[in-house]
Amino acid sequence: MTSDKFTRAQALELDKNDDLAAFRDRFYVQPGVLYFDGNSLGLLSKSAEAAIQQAVEAWKSFAVDGWTHGPDPWFHLPEKLGTLTASLIGAHPYEVSVSGSTTSNLHALLATFYRPSGSRTKILADSENFPSDLYAMHSHLALHNRPETDLILIGPDATGLISEDDIVSAMTDDVAVVVLPSVWYKSGQLVDMERLTKEAHRRGIVIGFDLAHSIGVIGHHVHDIGVDFAIWCNYKYVSAGPGATAGLYVHESHHDLAPGLAGWFGSDKERQFNMEFPLAPAASARKWQLGTPPILSTVAIGASLELIQEAGIAAIRAKSLNQTTFLRQLLEHFVIEAGLGGQIRTPREDDHRGGHIAFEHEDAVQLGKALRDVGVVPDFRPPVTLRFAPVPLYTSYQDIWDAVMVIRDLLQNGRHRQYSRERDVVS
Repeated sequence: MTSDKFTRAQALELDKNDDLAAFRDRFYVQPGVLYFDGNSLGLLSKSAEAAIQQAVEAWKSFAVDGWTHGPDPWFHLPEKLGTLTASLIGAHPYEVSVSGSTTSNLHALLATFYRPSGSRTKILADSENFPSDLYAMHSHLALHNRPETDLILIGPDATGLISEDDIVSAMTDDVAVVVLPSVWYKSGQLVDMERLTKEAHRRGIVIGFDLAHSIGVIGHHVHDIGVDFAIWCNYKYVSAGPGATAGLYVHESHHDLAPGLAGWFGSDKERQFNMEFPLAPAASARKWQLGTPPILSTVAIGASLELIQEAGIAAIRAKSLNQTTFLRQLLEHFVIEAGLGGQIRTPREDDHRGGHIAFEHEDAVQLGKALRDVGVVPDFRPPVTLRFAPVPLYTSYQDIWDAVMVIRDLLQNGRHRQYSRERDVVS
């Protein structure tokens, strides 16, 4: 293998031929910073900033009348944004709502779909899911006085990944609900949602997915494949800001159900201000909304979704696959095969890979700190994973090249070892 197998010129040529390259100028990309943490918090776009400023001006000018007046009235915002989101996940507009947080939405949907009875008392999930989802599932067992053993967690196999065969094998007659991520947050492994949905339904099991690590970078077809419910955040690849209001989807076949947790924003809009009791719920997924949405954390979602729609989710996915392949090739060539340690946990195959690369190294904590100090921003996940997420709307191939060269240089000269092995409180 020659040293010129990969060159910086190749990265520049890839950028030259990138149909999405112009979108980078529509984001605030800090000079001197190589940002690879968009799967934790996406960068601010200029259109998202304008949307937030517009909402502040509406608050200033209209006060409470901002709910029904101004350039973008707030009262119907969750429905409007749900409609914009629907095309990204392959749902009908009335199956989607922008509401709450990922965890609160999971609570609301588990309160509806997890009703243990007879032999069906268990929740099937996996040990590698994001902890907040697991905390929510565990709490619903407690609410129903079910033992902790009713939460079945599938662990990784010998490859360090979750086997879909193991998940299917665990879909036994005592399982009531399955909750899985579309992409595992640490490894970047992409699940076959269609296969698992079919297998769950064959056994009479309800199945839901957390789309937090796929929405905005991978297209879905949740309605057509029959997914029962889904949840997601809007601050990663959607880039709608820290703590942006989340989203939920419920297949239309379940719209006859009453929400297990109810709140006044789940009302039929025409009757909401009748203030009547009991709840007159919306005849759609909007019935699973709870309280009043935080408008300043919601308004940027529309601008962000419009950017994604302009670029096209298929084009975004294609570039994401190309960029994660390029990143993998460079890490393998310049770091792993050069004897500098580490391995890549993320599956190589396109149909099993999400939007980021999980690079495992025994010095991951120290290396992550050293990288940030020189302007390269990944994130760390214990015990030894650094995640690198090239976001197609603003990450260039040159960024990827430059980041890997910094990683190589730090590991070669050992400068990362001057940093503590204690992880930061927020990593």
